[in-house]
Amino acid sequence: MSNRSRADGDHRSTPPNIDVMHSLKVDNLTYRTRVEDLRRYFEKYGSIGDIYIPRDQFSRSSRGYAFIRYFKKRDAEEALDRMDGADVDGREIRVQFARYGRASTSESRDKGRRRRYSPVRRCCFQYFHREYKKLIYGLSRWFAAFT
Repeated sequence: MSNRSRADGDHRSTPPNIDVMHSLKVDNLTYRTRVEDLRRYFEKYGSIGDIYIPRDQFSRSSRGYAFIRYFKKRDAEEALDRMDGADVDGREIRVQFARYGRASTSESRDKGRRRRYSPVRRCCFQYFHREYKKLIYGLSRWFAAFT
């Protein structure tokens, strides 16, 4: 199950029929902008299928952009024309058609696990770790002498 914020309260991983929807990317949002706020601004231009605000993996705060999917291309084009440069929560937002599809959940999970350090970086880490352990050991012996 995904933790996506959906306007209708549904927390499925993807909305129905996403292949036939037209996605807009909205940039320069405040961190307090909610799905309901975006729906209020953008539903004037047509039927919205999905609104997704990506969140930071650890802090769960907004990343400052969102994706809005429309069922009809002409509705998405009208929203782009009317809302690009509009003021939302005190900021001038930028709206454009999203260039790429959403990454699958398995791809995004694997990306974090595949992190490998170069031999030089690994060597430096081991060196500093070893030196840190020596420092802690020396300090503990020094403190033990006074107790």
